Amino acid sequence: MRVTHLSLRDFRSYADAEVDLAEGLTVVEGPNGEGKTNLVEAIVWLSGAGSLRGAPDEALVRRGAQEAIVRAEVVGDDAREHLIEVAINARGRNRIQVDRQAVRRVADLAGTLVVTVFAPDDLEVVKGSPSRRRRWIDEAVTACRPRTARLRSELERILRQRNALLRQAGGRLDESARITLDVWDAKLAEVGDRLRTERLTTLAALRPALVEVHRRVAGGSDELAAEYVSSWPADEALADALARVRDLDVRRGVTTVGPHRDDIEFTVDGLAARVHASQGEQRTVAVALRLAVDAVVRAERAVVPVLVLDDVFSELDDERAARLVEALPPGQRIVTTATGLPPGTRAERVLRVSAGRVKPVEPGPDLVVAR
Repeated sequence: MRVTHLSLRDFRSYADAEVDLAEGLTVVEGPNGEGKTNLVEAIVWLSGAGSLRGAPDEALVRRGAQEAIVRAEVVGDDAREHLIEVAINARGRNRIQVDRQAVRRVADLAGTLVVTVFAPDDLEVVKGSPSRRRRWIDEAVTACRPRTARLRSELERILRQRNALLRQAGGRLDESARITLDVWDAKLAEVGDRLRTERLTTLAALRPALVEVHRRVAGGSDELAAEYVSSWPADEALADALARVRDLDVRRGVTTVGPHRDDIEFTVDGLAARVHASQGEQRTVAVALRLAVDAVVRAERAVVPVLVLDDVFSELDDERAARLVEALPPGQRIVTTATGLPPGTRAERVLRVSAGRVKPVEPGPDLVVAR
């Protein structure tokens, strides 16, 4: 799978841009703040994943414009060509087409373009709050098995309703509230048990790839491990756990057990990466998390995703950076950098970004060895 051409109009910092991408490694280089991330964000958005930085759609439209137009010519793994066209409206509804046919939701683009992306914010998966790790594993679940895409949103809907009921109860349940709570508990138990099972299944599939990729990039024998930390016992159904903590939930006005309270612990040689690893080591772990998902997606879905690595070399020494390049899987790889590539790296295409303009340049020694 690959993007052969990308067209932007009034997207982020780009008034107008036409970009050809290589089948192998494309490097997008230039000083910070010039628009490198904006360029790859357009590709990520077209995969159905939304904004790379979690921005609302209106933030994607260039200041002063009413809408942003993004088009991509894509070649699938079956060698079929596709055209994705999106008009992102600053105030109204977006218009999305695939091969000139209207598509209702952004999420429906996922089957046409599959992207694995590493972004600097991925460091928060390792060192940040549990919510970032839950989001990572839920994204991995969806990437490996797209049919599960609505599980997370369904869980959030149920939790909103259950928590609203608990707050309204004010610490005491009358008969009507008790009956309604029974209904939401049943719904939460069904969806919550399914989501935890999907998370555990996905994490088990990821572990071998996590160990292998981390070892290759770190260049040592340190072993990366990932353990799921559940808010209720592994041998207990969520329905039983909810019944057990009901009085506590009523007093606190919030749901205290469920997948929304779970976490994943990453350790390197038995030490928690969140507190014991250096910044460079944490970045290595973060990269391993994304590349492991990429490997499992390739194996389970028999697709070759486009790999986007935004500012991946920051805080990696030359040796780790070089090992990372060697560990990248085959296929289309798009890398942004303000500091150049590790020594010996060769790119099929180099794009230089400056002031919202993209210019192809010949790969040369000043780029490929500068760090």
